[in-house]
Amino acid sequence: MFKSTIKVGLLAATLATVSACVGDLDRTPKYDVTSASVYANPANYKSVLAKLYAILSVSGQQGPAGKPDISGIDEGTSNYMRLLWKLQELPTDEAKIAWNDATIQDINKITWSSSDGFITAMYNRIYYMVSLSNEFIRETSDGKLSERGISGQAATDAKAYRAEARFLRALAYFHAIDMFGAVPFVTEVDAPGSFLPKQVSRAELFTYVESELKAIETELAAPKAGEYGRADRAAAQALLARMYLNAQVYTGTARYTDAVAYAKKVIDGGAYKLDASYANLFLADNNNSPEIIFPITFDGTRTQTYGGMTFLVHAAVGGSMSPSTFGVNGGWGGIRSTKNLTDQFPDVTATADKRGLFYTDGQDQDISNLGDFTKGIPSTKYKNVTSAGKPGSSDTFVDTDFPLIRLGDMYLTYAEAVLRGGTGGDLTTALSYVNLLRTRAKAAPLTSLNLEQILQERARELYWEGYRRTDLIRYDRFAGGTYLWPWKGGVKEGRAIDAKFNLYPIPSTDLVANPSLKQNTGY
Repeated sequence: MFKSTIKVGLLAATLATVSACVGDLDRTPKYDVTSASVYANPANYKSVLAKLYAILSVSGQQGPAGKPDISGIDEGTSNYMRLLWKLQELPTDEAKIAWNDATIQDINKITWSSSDGFITAMYNRIYYMVSLSNEFIRETSDGKLSERGISGQAATDAKAYRAEARFLRALAYFHAIDMFGAVPFVTEVDAPGSFLPKQVSRAELFTYVESELKAIETELAAPKAGEYGRADRAAAQALLARMYLNAQVYTGTARYTDAVAYAKKVIDGGAYKLDASYANLFLADNNNSPEIIFPITFDGTRTQTYGGMTFLVHAAVGGSMSPSTFGVNGGWGGIRSTKNLTDQFPDVTATADKRGLFYTDGQDQDISNLGDFTKGIPSTKYKNVTSAGKPGSSDTFVDTDFPLIRLGDMYLTYAEAVLRGGTGGDLTTALSYVNLLRTRAKAAPLTSLNLEQILQERARELYWEGYRRTDLIRYDRFAGGTYLWPWKGGVKEGRAIDAKFNLYPIPSTDLVANPSLKQNTGY
């Protein structure tokens, strides 16, 4: 199982930035080892690949902190998954955080600037992944393998690993498209060294990522045929479906027919199935779930980080909540939901919809004070406890994996794309897919379907999974004032915000390092 391999396979830490960084993409730290010495032996390749996967879950070369992959920010607050979650959830109607760490309240209130440290760290994490992936792809090319006399099964394995590295780079660039728009662009064909990469448009990068995912689709392992935690064909197809669903926003051209087609590929492939229990998707043994297509994996013993799922479990525990119920040794009293989310469930104390996983004792639904954890309703969705009720391997660090891509989203993607005019699907099937999710949740089935219901179902099914900012932007509900939630725009009742906030700014540090870059409009 690759979940454990990722935890210990960090020989690739030595590669960190060896000849992979370019100009403003340069990241720290550097190491006194050459890529040639690592790549000369094909036995090292899987460990190097493991480092690429680990970028999503850990923050540096030593857990839980020490030898960070990027500098200038606290490691615990800035690993890839934790940053992604914060930037996708905290500015929305689904979550708010009580802390005052650096500029985190600016993320809560959607009042950030181009000098924001969390936004800069997310940008740097993205390009750290791009940089190391480029190095791996470059060093495992057919030409390089031939030069080193690597052939047979070793060469076959290296080519398979290379496809996975291309997936991880595509995933990072997808996050760049979604959050930053027009960004610097560099691939394995750019020679190692110092130069200032050119900036490409959002649409151009979309086309590149689309082409990469299509190119590796058949090179990746068949769905569920590979080790758990590694990208397979369904992961690439699902990421394409997500891109196509948002293509109107990203490129100005709708691609709903393609979204239908790629969601169907995942669904009809049949390898992934809905988990019989919604709650089990978010527990410490969710690596056994038949639904999770691509997880960010964690292990409380071998992946010790204060980011990732350790953050997501601990930070949602506070007030009168019992930490031991969640398999941890203490609550951090941080994140909770707004009334906009809990109102999606008729009664959070005894809801008919079993997806409504909330703690209400001593909590006020109204977030009258952002700094008071008891103002707002925390979600009990994520726990460091198994489906059998046993605690995880550590009560400080969490075993639960983050379901970055799962089948439930593909059902909703299919349904929305059909409703938006995508061909190749039908409304009857779309309704049946939504009702499969509702039936699992013990909610009454719908008899008809419209786009507003899809947005509501996405909130109920996918809350706190890192989708909401993207969903609200696609529905034109994020910027402007047609839809409000607590603390939108920095006031308790919410207010309209400028359309510039539909994108995060290019960090000011990168603009200084690369004067050819143009800032996103309005910043």
